[in-house]
Amino acid sequence: MNFSRILLLALLLGAGTAAQAQVAVVVGAKSPIGNMTADQVSTIFLGKSNLLPGGGAAAAADLPESAAAREHFYSKVTGKSAAQVKAAWSRLVFSGKATPPKELASAAEVKSFVAGNPDAIGYIDKSAVDGSVKVVLSVD
Repeated sequence: MNFSRILLLALLLGAGTAAQAQVAVVVGAKSPIGNMTADQVSTIFLGKSNLLPGGGAAAAADLPESAAAREHFYSKVTGKSAAQVKAAWSRLVFSGKATPPKELASAAEVKSFVAGNPDAIGYIDKSAVDGSVKVVLSVD
C-alpha cells in the first residue's frame, strides 16, 4: 500500500471517530435550565444528586449500553467508563439509595422523552439535536 492510500485511510478512520465523539447533553426546549457544567451533569448521572439546577427533581435518560455515545459521555463527563458507572449504580440500587437513569433504546427515544418532560435530562449525538431540545452541555 502506498503512502497516499495509508494517509487517506487514516483520515477516513479519524473522521469517523470525530463524528462519533460529539455528544450533547439536552433538556426540553422550554426548560428553564440554562448551561450546565460537566460536574453538575456528572452528579445527576452518578446518583450523587437527583436535582436539576433550580431544584427540580431530575429524570435522567440514558442511551443503551451498545451506543458509542454512552461510553464517550461517561468517560468525558464523569471520568469513568460506562462499566464503572454501571457498577456504581448497582451498588446504589442495591442499597436503596437511588434509582438509575432510565435506559432508552435510541437517541430518538431519549430526545422524545426529554422534549416531553420538563424535568428530564439526557444526552444524544450532537447531530440528532433539533428544536425540540436545548443543549445545556457539549461534550467533544
